[in-house]
Formats: sequence, structure tokens, C-alpha cells
Amino acid sequence: MSVFTALSVSVDGYVTGPDPSPEQALGRGGQRLFDWYFDGDVPSRVFDGFRLSAPSAAVFDDLASRDGAVICGRTTYDHSGGFGGGSPHPTAPLVVLTHRPVPEASAAQTVAGGIEEAVARAAELAGDLDVGLMGTGVTAAALAAGLLDEVTLHQVPVLLGGGTPFFHAWPESQALERVRVVEAPGVTHLTFRVVR
Repeated sequence: MSVFTALSVSVDGYVTGPDPSPEQALGRGGQRLFDWYFDGDVPSRVFDGFRLSAPSAAVFDDLASRDGAVICGRTTYDHSGGFGGGSPHPTAPLVVLTHRPVPEASAAQTVAGGIEEAVARAAELAGDLDVGLMGTGVTAAALAAGLLDEVTLHQVPVLLGGGTPFFHAWPESQALERVRVVEAPGVTHLTFRVVR
């Protein structure tokens, strides 16, 4: 089992535009980070409605098919409307990492109070598949706890000038080994292994 994150990020390092909120989860201009999901001719094998370029579809579906469970943090959960009681992934169950009660959590969602507990629960749910992390706080917590194995940045050629920074809470120094670079229309997919 591997724990990985794969997030779209601007060149200036943001995963949302300025002022993200429950009413505007991606912040001002943040939707541009996800245009590559819909700008191609190849339908995703995992996510209905996604039409990507051929190189992006190969990377995206490879990652999405590895997800046996997804962990997200409370801010991502709240800004996404609780994912309608389900998960952001069509087949992988959701674990919500939070220290506050989640009264709106459904029976299809699991709540965990710490990153170690969240990864352990997600690993049980994932079976033979991997655990995907969604959100910068969850990713930073997993890295700090020595639980993160892989990072993919879907780098979009845009400067957002503000928003949620991907690297806002990472440990002071962490070596990464580049394992894959895929150029695609509107995005470059960069995958790194966390060096331990």
C-alpha cells in the first residue's frame, strides 16, 4: 500500500485561487487549475464527464485507479459541501480528518481525529489499493508523520497571485526524487517519490 497525493497547482504554488470558501471552493480564478480535466478528447475511464488530452488521461486514470480510499481534511470537506454524503472519488470511500464533530457525515464516510488513525482506517478500506490524500493540510500532516510516499503536482501554467498554498505547512527540508514528468496540453504532470 502506498500513500500519495495528486493536486493541481499553479506555477506560483497555489491549489485554489484567492478567498476560497464554501460558496466558492476553488477561490477566485481557481477553476483554471482544472480546465485540463475537460479540454481534451479522451474520456476518463474512472470519472464520468472528464475529457482529457491523451497524455493527461493516461496519468489521471493511472492515479485515480490506484485509489482504494481517500482522506481529506475538514476545510476541503466543508468547502466541498461534504461531497453530498459520499466521496470525491466514484469508487473509493472517504475518510475525513478533523478534530471537530462532523454532524453531517454520512454512514458512507469515516471520521478520524489524527493522521495516523486516518491512514490506518483508509488502508483498511483500500484493501489491495492505495490511499489518496486530498488537501494541503492532510498532505503536510502525512509528510510530517512519515506516512507520505508520493507527490504528484499537476502544474498548470497560470499565476493565481494568492489562495491556498500547497507548500504552506511542509517540514523544513524534505528530499524528493523525481520519477515521472509528462508534458500535456495545459498542464505538466510531475511525480516525485518521498525520500526517507
